[in-house]
Amino acid sequence: MRLTLIPILAISATLSLRAQPVLTPAQVRGLLTALAHDSMAGRATGTPGAAKAARLIADAMQRAGIAPAGDSGYFQRVALVLDATTGRGGRAGGPPVRRQSFRVLPSLADLDTVPAARHTAAVNVVGIIRGNDPSLAAEHVLVDAHYDHIGIGTPVNGDSIYNGADDDASGTVAVLEVARQIAAGPPPRRTIVFMTTIGEERGLLGTRWYIAHPLIPLSQMVANLEIEMIGRPDSLAGGSGRAWLTGYERSTMGDGFAAAGIPIVPDKRPDQQFFQRSDNIAFARIGIPAHTLSSFNLHTDYHRPSDDVDKVDFDHMTAVINAAARAVRLLSDGPKPEWKPGGRP
Repeated sequence: MRLTLIPILAISATLSLRAQPVLTPAQVRGLLTALAHDSMAGRATGTPGAAKAARLIADAMQRAGIAPAGDSGYFQRVALVLDATTGRGGRAGGPPVRRQSFRVLPSLADLDTVPAARHTAAVNVVGIIRGNDPSLAAEHVLVDAHYDHIGIGTPVNGDSIYNGADDDASGTVAVLEVARQIAAGPPPRRTIVFMTTIGEERGLLGTRWYIAHPLIPLSQMVANLEIEMIGRPDSLAGGSGRAWLTGYERSTMGDGFAAAGIPIVPDKRPDQQFFQRSDNIAFARIGIPAHTLSSFNLHTDYHRPSDDVDKVDFDHMTAVINAAARAVRLLSDGPKPEWKPGGRP
């Protein structure tokens, strides 16, 4: 029976891929421009800009017809506090320097043990499309990106707002638009959770919270596809409209995409260790086949105020989102990916 099941699932997934609507560059431009606007002030964790971005994302999920899956509508509250320490600065014991760092508490109830002044507003934004296949609907696929960036910092050429259009407003837009495409097409066989997380730039804070407080048991998660930095084409991936998958050789996920003709190739820069540098690694370390989809070409605007909307190639980004939607449909309807021998970190 197992040998005959896989071709049937593959045929079903292929038919679903053909039935899905596609996205236009104008739709991508509008959402990305709003998310990476100066009014978001760089979306740093714990700031009003990040809270504003979270509301925008929740509104987009609602317009797309995605059901809320947080503990407060689309919001999954994260028990985050700000700790402050004072130490000596410089190598020769200079004047005192005040340092601040975020800390994730074990539970929301633990916030009562910390002064309110140190509480930090932080949420993941989560939506869900329930699977319709009785034999697969209990399983789920997580599609995610981080919506935070690094806020306002040292001015460069007179600009102090680090808008993070590519990192990772582009991935956030992809999650929302993939969700919209899936919702507009045939119901998926497996359940799909769509999540944008807070605090990736500060140490995977939102992802660490989600793993400790999953909205669906992690034992039922069959795959995780993170999407990060797809705003510009990468010549090593084949140019416009093509993307790469971190850790491609570690599981069967990439092979499945290739067999379906989806333009996603192996990461050509293994020396950069991108597999370990995004939220996917947290899920991979607990045994879930988890990879990041990207087309980052090592551009010099990374973590600089110049990572702006005007640098984004919208034809490329739109094509990658359409490819990502096909990839997610394959994960939801086709064979679940498996680690290859020695592939699990």
